[in-house]
Amino acid sequence: MTERPPSSRERPLGVAEVVRLAGRAVDGLGLIWLEGEVTQVSSPTSGHLYFALRDRDCVLPAVMWGRDVARTKFKIEPGQRLRVRGRLGVYDRDGRMQLYADFAEPAGLGAEALALEQLKAKLAAEGMFAAAKKRPLPKFPRRIGVVTSKNGAAIHDIIRTIQRRLPTPILIADCAVQGPTAAAQIVNGMAMVVRAGVDVVIVGRGGGAVTDLSAFNHERVVRTISRCPVPVISAVGHETDLSLADLAADARASTPTAAAELAVADGVALADILVKERRRLDREIHHFLDRARQDLDRATLGLHSRGERSLSATRAQLHALQQLLAGLHPRAQILARRNELGQLERRLAAAHPGPRLTRARADQEALVARGTTAIRRLLQARRADLARTGAQLAALSPLAVLDRGYAMVRHGDAIVRDATQVAPGDRLQLRVASGSLTVTVDEIEPA
Repeated sequence: MTERPPSSRERPLGVAEVVRLAGRAVDGLGLIWLEGEVTQVSSPTSGHLYFALRDRDCVLPAVMWGRDVARTKFKIEPGQRLRVRGRLGVYDRDGRMQLYADFAEPAGLGAEALALEQLKAKLAAEGMFAAAKKRPLPKFPRRIGVVTSKNGAAIHDIIRTIQRRLPTPILIADCAVQGPTAAAQIVNGMAMVVRAGVDVVIVGRGGGAVTDLSAFNHERVVRTISRCPVPVISAVGHETDLSLADLAADARASTPTAAAELAVADGVALADILVKERRRLDREIHHFLDRARQDLDRATLGLHSRGERSLSATRAQLHALQQLLAGLHPRAQILARRNELGQLERRLAAAHPGPRLTRARADQEALVARGTTAIRRLLQARRADLARTGAQLAALSPLAVLDRGYAMVRHGDAIVRDATQVAPGDRLQLRVASGSLTVTVDEIEPA
């Protein structure tokens, strides 16, 4: 341990010196392990991870550099209880002690299990395991794709089951089902069978240890199953262990044999169903034919009845036409025309124009005489009225007054009736019985 420098009131230590001394002191503890609950997690863009470990009433800040974060198999989140390895140090800027962690693992739960749970929660949040996303399997696939190891027992079980139930073409994509390259080979195998054209894909393996399921819990495999354009059956071969591939697949089978049974229908059961359906169809056809025969009999009787009614109506129409034809026969037409001709002759004789013309001429002469007399009387009455009116007009005419020696005096356009209407020197027009005079007023004598 570094010897502490002397310190007194006269010679105090600097703050930076004290912080460096504290840092060297805690660094002397070396690499340590400690356990606590994670709080205050922060992940900046630099990739480093800042968090704190809490135990009872004590809190210790911690930092994990980006390279160590990348090697951690799970995501460090608040609330986790971790077992952490690292070195203690004192941060110069604020003088706080903190842990520089380089490794962390769950306390009580393995890192692999925690990472699997976190991946499961992440994919579930994306809706990858939703029931609404599951697609129905085709009832009669034309070709089946199988992604598994060609050397395992699973492929033989699948082939035997399909050939026994309902022989269907099978396209096999050989791949490793465990080991570091298994996930990539499974993904490539699925892509190959989909490109080749299949209606359904079986992906899985036979039985094995729980640790052999890692390839079927790989995120890339799970996402490939979820995005597959055709339905996928997961057949991992573990009855009790549920892989993420099982959750993402459209259907899950506990064994490869069960997967093959899901992929194709049971031929024997189909044959039984077809036999039963054929018998049912035969019964339905016989019932249909019986009903058709009854309908034909009823239609025949109805047609016969309608034929009789139609014949009766036709006979009645023929009788009516026969009577009409008899009435249109030339002999009947001639007789009818003779009767009409006799009637016309009688009417013509009664309506001969000779006597009517004589009466009309007499009436005309009488009307002419009456008209002439009436016109003469009217002319005489009008002449008498005209004479009386002329006498009255002559009596009322101003000229008659002038003939008696009177004159009509005008001053301009006005008639002079009073001497006060003019003045000496005015020029007046005098109208006498014969002609007119123009005079000048020399003197006015009042009345």
